[in-house]
Amino acid sequence: MQVQQLVAAAQQAMHGRNFEEATRLWSQVLMLSPEHPQALFQLGQQKMMEGNAQGAVALFERAARSDPQAAAIPLNIAFAHRAQGSAAAELQALERALAIDPYYYPALLAKAQAFERIGKPRQAARLYKDALAITPPDDQIPPSLRATMEQARKRVAENAEGLARHFELAIAAQLRNRGSGPLDRFERCKDALLGRKKIYAQQPTMLHYPELPAIQFYDNADFPWMIEIEAATGMIKTELAALLESERQTADTAEFRPYVQHPAGAPLNQWEQLNFSPRWSAYFLWEDGERNEAHCAHCPRTAETVEAMPLARIPGYAPAVFFSVLQPRTRIPPHTGVTNIRLIAHLPLVVPEACGFRVGNDSRSVEAGKAWVFDDTIEHEAWNDSDSNRYILIFDIWNPELSEEERELAIALLDAMRSYYSE
Repeated sequence: MQVQQLVAAAQQAMHGRNFEEATRLWSQVLMLSPEHPQALFQLGQQKMMEGNAQGAVALFERAARSDPQAAAIPLNIAFAHRAQGSAAAELQALERALAIDPYYYPALLAKAQAFERIGKPRQAARLYKDALAITPPDDQIPPSLRATMEQARKRVAENAEGLARHFELAIAAQLRNRGSGPLDRFERCKDALLGRKKIYAQQPTMLHYPELPAIQFYDNADFPWMIEIEAATGMIKTELAALLESERQTADTAEFRPYVQHPAGAPLNQWEQLNFSPRWSAYFLWEDGERNEAHCAHCPRTAETVEAMPLARIPGYAPAVFFSVLQPRTRIPPHTGVTNIRLIAHLPLVVPEACGFRVGNDSRSVEAGKAWVFDDTIEHEAWNDSDSNRYILIFDIWNPELSEEERELAIALLDAMRSYYSE
């Protein structure tokens, strides 16, 4: 038989778990092609199964010389050295594997395990963390590695707690002697360093204005008008209640409609469940910069109150001012907004229990009458896990970091883009 036929037969025997026949066939391959890397590798693995680690190393080394770009070969050399109790030789072989492929996660995991065995748990945890960052989902990794993955997660978590305790002791004096300023950013920095939270970047889907700060939730103290909008909560709820009653009596009066309306043929991705669905609906007072006079007439005091806010006025784009309705057991999936030149204000109106909102790595419960401003170009999501509807008033405001001149230029830029594509 030719080498290729023998290789195919050996592979078939291995697939059928007939290892004795596979060994016989690989040996025949080696007789015809003495440096055949796959035959050398498979026969080396057979030696390992027999408990002959020294013999396995000899075969693996020959395979490595024949196929110097196969990272799996030095990885198995490392396993053979481990079986012989030689930690130094094991680590050297693992370095060879990672020199071939720095992203070869089985070798990273094995190196972390080696560090654990030689009493270097902190270095092991850092390697485990690196490996976890590049490994595929659990259902895509070999079953033989899943226990190691659980071990990796456990060690990373344990190390993070140890590092957190170390931080507390190391910076205790600085914290005692600090001023009275807020520490929110420092705490997020520390959480990111510990691996507790991810830092999210702005990801506008249309216009990204550079060097505007990526702030998840803004401090309400930055917006003096927040007191006014929160004070109007009762009045706005009254007008909303009247609007909902009108809708119950006359089906076409209030004109709540699905917020997500992607045309046929558009990629839906995360919006498939909500596309044209009333589970997330909106009643617009302003939409794409246009005031809806009929809708504002239904809620005149709400419209007047919002009109006094620093609305982002971008012809054809903003402001949007609307009542947002999220039905029971509904989740708005993670997504990002169109531009960071404006921010989004939320005023919760009717909020059952089990409603929440996340921006980046910061989640909060939703409380009626407690408004907030956030950057919607940072990934965010909302949920209503209750048995009744959740209602929020939403409106766009200018990003306060933009100068008046920058606002005008950004408007001109967006207007030019719209006219270009309308031709």
